[in-house]
Amino acid sequence: MKNIVLFGPPGAGKGTQATLLKEKYNLVHISTGDVFRYNIKNQTDLGVLAKKYMDEGDLVPDEVTIEMLKAEVNKNADANGFIFDGFPRTESQAKALDAFLSEKGEQINGMVALEVSEDLLVERLLERGKTSGRTDDTDEGKIRNRFNEYNTKTAVLKDYYQAQGNYFGVNGVGSIDEITNRLAQVFDKL
Repeated sequence: MKNIVLFGPPGAGKGTQATLLKEKYNLVHISTGDVFRYNIKNQTDLGVLAKKYMDEGDLVPDEVTIEMLKAEVNKNADANGFIFDGFPRTESQAKALDAFLSEKGEQINGMVALEVSEDLLVERLLERGKTSGRTDDTDEGKIRNRFNEYNTKTAVLKDYYQAQGNYFGVNGVGSIDEITNRLAQVFDKL
């Protein structure tokens, strides 16, 4: 199996790239955002709880996120591998994912990070907010809070995966095809 963590700040293009790469490599794309939206739309207990945090621009607590992701992996037991998009976001989530995959005799092959400047990302998110219906993409204050959360809690994962020799940074600026090609060069080595 090929298990990849696709990483980057909000608005970096993880969802777009994961959709293209899952086809190319025949992997299952597990987007934390999609999993959250499904649970929120269907008003599951976890979904109601996640929405409360998201509406404030805060990250959803680890235990809620982990339970949602485990269910998604278990639904796709016959997969060739997974692209984890938006997960893990903290070192404790990364350790929980490693332990969960280890129980299945699997591991993360690499964290591939899209690197984009914060100011460009704010522009992208505000633009996305005009059509996405996502309340967390329409308020610059909430967007900046997400970057603060990302920078203080999530960016530490770079160190976690670098220590394992599994961190790969990729320039996330350019056309969709250019970025896909850069990512594919890394995926081909994992």
